[in-house]
Amino acid sequence: MTQINVRIPDADHHRDLIACQAACPVHTDARGYVRAIAEGDFDKAYFIARGPNPFASICGRICGAPCEAACRRGKVPRVDDDGRFVANDRPIAIRALKRFACEQAGPEAVPAPEILEKLNSYVPPAAARTDELAALLRSAVEGNFLRAEGEKIAIIGAGPAGLSAAHDLALMGFRPVVFETEPVAAGMLAVGVPAYRLPRDLIEKEIDVIRALGVEIRCGMTVGRDVSFAELRRDHSAVIICVGAKSSRSLGLPGESGPGVFGGVDVLRSVSLGESLSLGGRIVVIGGGNVAYDVARTVVRQIASDAARTAARLPETSSVQLVSLESAEEMPADTIEIVEGDEEGIERLNGWGPLSIDRDDSGNVVSVTFRRCLSVYDQDKKFSPVYDDSDVMRLECDTVLLAVGQSPKLEFLADGGEDIKTGRGWPEVDRDTLATSAADVFVAGDLAHGTRLLIDAVASGKAAARSVYRFVTGRSIEEHSVTAHIVLDGYRRERGYESIRRVAVPVTDPGSRLEDPDLQVETGYTRELAMKEASRCLDCGVTPVFDGTRCVLCGGCVDVCPTECLKLVPLSALASDADLDQAITNAIGEEGDPDENSAILKDEDRCIRCALCAMRCPVEAITMERVAISTRWSSK
Repeated sequence: MTQINVRIPDADHHRDLIACQAACPVHTDARGYVRAIAEGDFDKAYFIARGPNPFASICGRICGAPCEAACRRGKVPRVDDDGRFVANDRPIAIRALKRFACEQAGPEAVPAPEILEKLNSYVPPAAARTDELAALLRSAVEGNFLRAEGEKIAIIGAGPAGLSAAHDLALMGFRPVVFETEPVAAGMLAVGVPAYRLPRDLIEKEIDVIRALGVEIRCGMTVGRDVSFAELRRDHSAVIICVGAKSSRSLGLPGESGPGVFGGVDVLRSVSLGESLSLGGRIVVIGGGNVAYDVARTVVRQIASDAARTAARLPETSSVQLVSLESAEEMPADTIEIVEGDEEGIERLNGWGPLSIDRDDSGNVVSVTFRRCLSVYDQDKKFSPVYDDSDVMRLECDTVLLAVGQSPKLEFLADGGEDIKTGRGWPEVDRDTLATSAADVFVAGDLAHGTRLLIDAVASGKAAARSVYRFVTGRSIEEHSVTAHIVLDGYRRERGYESIRRVAVPVTDPGSRLEDPDLQVETGYTRELAMKEASRCLDCGVTPVFDGTRCVLCGGCVDVCPTECLKLVPLSALASDADLDQAITNAIGEEGDPDENSAILKDEDRCIRCALCAMRCPVEAITMERVAISTRWSSK
């Protein structure tokens, strides 16, 4: 008989059940705001989403959504009418629902001072992790958290990491001053993410909320030119470097240096700031990530817009071709980027690596030569491309855009940062504290962890703020949580929620997108669509709890379970391990016979929290319970 491997729930089991929250770098209670939308309470939904994330509205537009990848709804099996497995269901559209909540009650609808006033008085419902903003504010009022005394903190870079750090530092009682080299704040959000994905007025409104906390943002200030790094360290109690990786990485190809070759992020910056950039009509974009698609889709719009302004037909040779090492399945770009890029006319060529950029006698780009890439990664999933040098392709073009990675610029450390150790152009960082080798200098964002998602930058900015608090005040910050299980009498779900398919996010048609370079691709959910999609949420903070002392082993719960997530088995069928053996001994005693005692096994990935098991139980041995964890901060 095959032994069954099981896990005995530990103290963190119920936290881990809420997989969307566990996957979020700032632990946003996605389940909380999604269920609030399903109930029609949009203010509550916004407050839950905004609590730990000062860029909630922006994340609602462009977040990579690790919460969706972890969503348990996406692991529930779907079966046909004959009970045969078809496929797993699709996750909840968490990012799009966050956008909806922010549109209803966030900075797009409410002035910044009013938002802060509401956030200050808002007491969130107990969830897996009570949101940080409300917890911090309540702790400060109650005297558990000692605020700083207005010390000035310098932050280099007004991107999501820098502004998230400034946001939390202001709440902690510091006076953060942000130095930004660009003429606008928000870093790559403003000069890297295309306007068709992220409206510029939304960025300003989100930053207005941060400014309203007392954060000073000085745009057009380049450290190393307008102010030295040494001056920042002299005049401030600590410095956080959040400059990001904004420089396009080169490939060192023959012919790469010279006119007609641009870095992808440089193109995005020029377009965002309205700067003139002379691009040809036959363009090759090299890269397979989201930045490569941002570049390619931006250029497609510029070509179409230029043609419309001159009332001329596009030349037949006008084209944008995107070439990547990876196959279509391996491309790091989000699937939606690939699909929408295909819709907009970007020609995609997968499995090719560049060999050279070819120029004529006048130095103009005429083509790029590629060789076939047979594989990109080795058996350990490490980047180790293998090529077929006999299979070569030559693409004629007049412009090449490189989107194959970025690197930081840290030249300003030459004056005042000599004690900061670096390696390969990146600072050496303590991964836990984000401190550099200089006691008063910290980093956040790309410098802390490499190029990742927007929400990772937010998380690192917040972490750097806590480290600065410890460094400047000498006090540590502690989080105190109290867990409770609340029995939900009469718990019921929306009728038919388990059969609702994921609601597609409405988008503009591909033809319209090219008529206006700034036209939003996603138009977002209506109230009706948002509430329908939100009702699909399994509410993983709720779970059936079994009382073994009442159970009569009738098997009714197993019979009624629609996803077959429950099994009733003899204890002898369970694979032995020390923890399980001890638990069995505690339950049946040293003399108990495992063959004469049973266990109920539950597959969490299949459970849809329908409560049918609790309704079916004849002896009320099953209750539906919500995990409630309240949080407080203290400093000492």
